[in-house]
Amino acid sequence: MTEKEKMLAGQLYNTLDQELITQYHRARKLIKSYNALDSEKMDDRKAILSSLLGAKGINVWIEAPFYCDYGENIHIGDETFVNMNCTFLDDNLIKIGKNGLIAPGVQIYTATHPLKASERIKTPSERKEGEPIYRTSSKPVTIGDNVWIGGNVCIMPGVSIGDNVTIGAGSVVTKNIPSDVLAFGNPCKVIKDI
Repeated sequence: MTEKEKMLAGQLYNTLDQELITQYHRARKLIKSYNALDSEKMDDRKAILSSLLGAKGINVWIEAPFYCDYGENIHIGDETFVNMNCTFLDDNLIKIGKNGLIAPGVQIYTATHPLKASERIKTPSERKEGEPIYRTSSKPVTIGDNVWIGGNVCIMPGVSIGDNVTIGAGSVVTKNIPSDVLAFGNPCKVIKDI
């Protein structure tokens, strides 16, 4: 099993693996071009996003600056708007449905590490040449259709958010959120049905 396959399967993987580093650098070049592009160059913006993202629906709009790790693990549905200064750490699949509204400063994380320092940090004898000092795994994030994610929301690895949901600004989403609700807070919790 390759390190990329391990990453996508949620297993511990080597973040410095050559295949992953190559994809990382490819994404960085595309992101740099995208973020530097004049906002009026619509066709160029669309072309870069099509090259960067794993799947992009009709009329997807992403404001610059935008940041991600690999790009190819991000799938965004039709008519979704991602506002400025969003960061998607797509070490696993990030799937956003159609008609999404992602406010400024939203962070979506798929990468995670063991909580216990002795499990997270490799000793010198455990660490092989070309491996990072820390252990990493990943979990996918899924966001349904017609979802509004408020500004500066942080969505943690492994979270699923249902359809027709509003997540209030500044929330930290650590657990799954069902469909048809308003949820906010730190940690984010369901406030009421909508």
